[in-house]
Amino acid sequence: MLRAGALLALGGATTSLTGCDPFDRDGDAAPAPDPLAPLVEEALALAAAHTDAAAAHPTLAGRLTPIAEAHRAHAAELARLSRTAPPSASAPASPATEGAPAAALAALRDRERAGRENATKACAEAPADRAALLASIVAARATHVEVLR
Repeated sequence: MLRAGALLALGGATTSLTGCDPFDRDGDAAPAPDPLAPLVEEALALAAAHTDAAAAHPTLAGRLTPIAEAHRAHAAELARLSRTAPPSASAPASPATEGAPAAALAALRDRERAGRENATKACAEAPADRAALLASIVAARATHVEVLR
């Protein structure tokens, strides 16, 4: 009788310990990166492209500086929301600085369109608590395309 009770107790204990498997590797996996992390980097790259183009073409600075500031603000908010540390390294020089001002604007428009598409995709896939921010970024990038005409 004691032996049966001990086996029952032992059997019950082993079934309750199955979650404590020392060889369980599920806990070792690194958490997946936040889907907003690439958008942080993209926003900073867009800000750098506008800043570089404004420096290369001072006549465009009045149009480009506010756009660069908007991208930096978006990057900061995306980083806060995703708990992602923004990259500390600055982006390499942008091709938007080459050529005439019209060519710089065209290159920036192309980058803004690509960024808008990326933000649109992220918005469509995002949970509700992130969709509002992403939708405002999509709208801002659409506006940037128009300002760069």
